[in-house]
Amino acid sequence: MHLVEDSTETDITRVFQDRITFGVAPGSYVAVFDRERVRFEQGFGGITMGGPVPDADTLFRIASCTKSFTAAVLLILRDAGRLDLDAPVDGFVPEFAPVLPDGIAVRPTVRMLLTMSGGLGTDDPWGDRQESITVDEFRRLLVRGIRCVTTPGTAFSYSNLGYALLGQVIEHVTGGSYIDAVTSLLLEPLGLGAVFERPEGDGAVSATGHRVRRERAVDEDGRFVEVPFSGPGVFSSIGGLFASASTLIGWVRWLDGAWTGDETGPLSSASRREMQQLHRLAPSRPTLDGVPPRLALGYGFGLFVEEDADLGTLVSHSGGYPGYSAHMRWHPTSGFGVVAFENAGYAAVAKPAEQALRLAIAGAQASGELPEPAIRPWPETLVASMTATGLLSHWDDRVAASLFAENVALDRPLEERREAVDAAVTAVGGIAEVASGRATPICDSPDHLVWFVEGTEGRLRLEVRMTPVLPLRVQTFTVTVDDQGE
Repeated sequence: MHLVEDSTETDITRVFQDRITFGVAPGSYVAVFDRERVRFEQGFGGITMGGPVPDADTLFRIASCTKSFTAAVLLILRDAGRLDLDAPVDGFVPEFAPVLPDGIAVRPTVRMLLTMSGGLGTDDPWGDRQESITVDEFRRLLVRGIRCVTTPGTAFSYSNLGYALLGQVIEHVTGGSYIDAVTSLLLEPLGLGAVFERPEGDGAVSATGHRVRRERAVDEDGRFVEVPFSGPGVFSSIGGLFASASTLIGWVRWLDGAWTGDETGPLSSASRREMQQLHRLAPSRPTLDGVPPRLALGYGFGLFVEEDADLGTLVSHSGGYPGYSAHMRWHPTSGFGVVAFENAGYAAVAKPAEQALRLAIAGAQASGELPEPAIRPWPETLVASMTATGLLSHWDDRVAASLFAENVALDRPLEERREAVDAAVTAVGGIAEVASGRATPICDSPDHLVWFVEGTEGRLRLEVRMTPVLPLRVQTFTVTVDDQGE
């Protein structure tokens, strides 16, 4: 399906086709979508070496994208009054008694593990190989001892072991298996076709996982080796789900629907927005060439959240697993999203997926279909700015009193403010005949505006911020000579 600009389609296709051509993975699938429709989707390569091209219904291991499902189940239990996120994990899994740095006595909580701040060290790729272990094997592993790298609750550290423990918390609270809880509380109510075991028969098609045989050149036979499937177990809560592009799009749209107030499904929009909030700041990481630096990156509940210099908030999760790579990413401001898969272990499909989403958003903006994101002042803020501009030429205490909140005169008497305004106007040689400024006003919040007024020998910088209570009044009013305008 192709509902993006031709040039955007060509660019996205090239990004993914190059990965097949240059031997990153045997096959891949990408879909770019918005809240209404799939805008672009295409498969590349094969589900096996020389096999059919993946399509929208081909199942891939989504790996750590599964953590968002684990987090959602925990919030469902929390909202039902069955779980306290601030409860210590050892109350559910007594064998969990980690050795802490400096001997500080802290009991890691469910919330700490949810936000990747439980003190446990990063355990890729060890954790990915533990999926099939049994509960008894897991308890014996814990009894052998766990050592934390940081004091729990103080720092970000990505931990698969932490999410395996959360799977056990779910089992303790529900009295059943983790898989049954995810299935009954999420997959079935939402009609999602994700599964925890590779389906056999019934027409289901799944991509076979591969690893790269490093000693082989790109164009030689045998570059890829098939990877055996691992079955469900205690670590399924870190990355065990199989899902198609169609299924994962449905999951992303449901999570993203929280931003439009969609109350369908088993978890409220408020709780889904809670998942997509930055709860624990993470260390900065390098970005792709040409991509603006991230202003902030961290973890919510089962999801990464980042603040991008160009796009604002982005929500995502990657999945790397033996044989597979997956990524889901969306932009709440526009409703655009992307899901992508490759059937090669740790292929980092997040990189082309991120490029695809940026290309799609840029293409929609260039065509005028998607306006540039902008924060616009309230009408009351604009009226206040025009009234304040009028005070420059003719100060009127009655106008000022009706414009300003009570704090303004208390913070600085109106007579002193009038004198300061007169001095500023004199400093720029008086107001020019055209009082509106040539510089673009600055608005970082609907209740806040900075604008410029030209004088004959310079310009003035004016600023207002409105009160949070009705009727709206100006609580901040400043007039200064703008040195940058010289």
